[in-house]
Amino acid sequence: MRVTLEETLAKTNIMVIDGSMSTALEALGCDLNDSLWTAKILAEQPDLVRQVHLNYFRAGADCGITASYQATIPGLTARGYSLKEAEDCIARSVELFLEARKSWWAQEGRDSGRAMPLCLGAVGPYGAYLADGSEYRGNYGVSDDVLRDFHRRRMEILWEAGSDLLLLETQPSLHEALIEAEIAEELGADYWISFSCRDGSHINEGDRISDCAAALAQNHPHLRMIGVNCTPPQFVEHLIGELKGSTSLPIAVYPNSGEEYDPATKTWHGSRDGVTFGDYAHRWMRAGAKAVGGCCRTVDSHIREVTKAREIYLKLGR
Repeated sequence: MRVTLEETLAKTNIMVIDGSMSTALEALGCDLNDSLWTAKILAEQPDLVRQVHLNYFRAGADCGITASYQATIPGLTARGYSLKEAEDCIARSVELFLEARKSWWAQEGRDSGRAMPLCLGAVGPYGAYLADGSEYRGNYGVSDDVLRDFHRRRMEILWEAGSDLLLLETQPSLHEALIEAEIAEELGADYWISFSCRDGSHINEGDRISDCAAALAQNHPHLRMIGVNCTPPQFVEHLIGELKGSTSLPIAVYPNSGEEYDPATKTWHGSRDGVTFGDYAHRWMRAGAKAVGGCCRTVDSHIREVTKAREIYLKLGR
């Protein structure tokens, strides 16, 4: 039996999303300077992925994102994995989440009054597979057939393995997102779409996010949520407003910490703007976000801040 987004929102009012898988793994001593990124740890040290999920549940996360963002069939087979090994690795990302959820629920979740955490099967864009920062640009120059072939089998595996929703995340391109949405609809899978954005109005490929929301508003009955991630936090409040003007779907936001990514060195740099992540989270809730968490450079301490911000927001009603 799958957990539904509607059940979770009814229980939580505002849902806390988990934080970065990559930064949390690095904090556990993992070296992710590899084209497979977190998929390398998924394949070689799965216990660490399970531990990250547990840490986020304990920090207050009501949903979690599987470690499948960079786990693609062409990416894994190019590194010597057989087709079956690649498919098993993708399925394992869901299995690890479900194992962690079962353990946490038995130990503390059931008696805490918390919601059963949603399992979000992460589907990264084609640009993530390229491992060159293309998820921050889009405009890949490949055909629709290439995109369909790239996404379909992974989405099937994640859904069949037991994801509660498919999370089509860090999408720089409306065109690619529409292709993925078509696949999800064909699978009969509930899903949400999260775009990566260049500023307070535009996704990374250049479309206005309000136009993206409008394009998805019709003929997508399994689309349950829409939002933004892997985006500087200072843009998020305005992006929420842009989305609210074009969709009645609940809005989810989980931006980066505020640092900038250098795809050449695969490192993050730059200073944050002095606003705490918890203060930002409170602003986003006031702006209308129904789910809030963190992406790159966030860890369980950031999610604790989000959990506290929700507590304050719900107590004050503003």
